[in-house]
Amino acid sequence: MTLRAPLMAVLALLAACSPMAADAGERQRTTTAPRHPQSGLEIVPLTVTHAGREHRFRVEVARTAAEQAKGLMFRTAMGADEGMLFLRNPPDVPSFWMRNTVIPLDLIFIGSDRRILNIAADAVPYDETPLTARGVSIAVLELNGGRAAQLGLAPGDKVEW
Repeated sequence: MTLRAPLMAVLALLAACSPMAADAGERQRTTTAPRHPQSGLEIVPLTVTHAGREHRFRVEVARTAAEQAKGLMFRTAMGADEGMLFLRNPPDVPSFWMRNTVIPLDLIFIGSDRRILNIAADAVPYDETPLTARGVSIAVLELNGGRAAQLGLAPGDKVEW
């Protein structure tokens, strides 16, 4: 009986060092979504398909009311292929403004079919005029001002994340 405890300890150590345990730990680390260094929000890939061409972005995801209220306020720069995705739960007809938003933005309203409903292009920094979707939206994508036009994005384009 005195050998049983040390034997159990050795077996536990071997199990912890087994390839299966190492693979499980690696899977856990690699499935953890990256976070944006400023906002702390999850970053996910997003693709907009226009005329058969895919445009790929890495976007921060604002899920909660607090995350959405802050959005890109006070941000002074954003990469050309970066953006922020505001998930609307439940879907609604959202209106956005540019309060405390330093950089111009394109607001892309996305319908329940994951297609662009309309684009509020080149929203003016600090302007509090409501920018509204033309229908029920499941999400709003914010990109740098002028980026949608530069890429030719238009209503009806498919958005996937």
